[in-house]
Amino acid sequence: MNVKSDNPNIKSIKHMAFAVKDAEAALAAYAKFLHVPADTEITHFAKSGNKVALFYLGGIEYQLCQSTDPDGRFASWIKDRGAEGLHHICYEVDNIDNALEHAKSQGAELRLCQACGVYGSHAHPEGYVAFLDNDAGGIEIEFMQVYTPEELAEWEASKAEAV
Repeated sequence: MNVKSDNPNIKSIKHMAFAVKDAEAALAAYAKFLHVPADTEITHFAKSGNKVALFYLGGIEYQLCQSTDPDGRFASWIKDRGAEGLHHICYEVDNIDNALEHAKSQGAELRLCQACGVYGSHAHPEGYVAFLDNDAGGIEIEFMQVYTPEELAEWEASKAEAV
């Protein structure tokens, strides 16, 4: 049975982010059991206070996210739930404003981007992002309108600090 969403705003899954206590240990498990390269780089994002291992598995981008502050976004999420797990799914959209309007017409509210202190659509290193203050089955929802090559060049030229 093929069930398809009628939401015209969603193109695909951009990434899935997992809250982990230890990015190195989580990466080691993915390397051991799923053949993800063990030498995958773990990047520290000082602005958002996270360490992230980013890799692709089955054509989907995975992010293993560890807070560097004990009260950080992912550490707090783990404490609240008592376990590590799928924190959010980022959905790629053609037009972030249309996607947000559709979600808000269904009762969604916007969540503060903890890294940037902004509600609603705003620039990030890969595109325009926004977070909903609503979840789906305990999983947070993020939208991203990926930059065009010209927008990406403009972002990179601005030397904006990575989140």
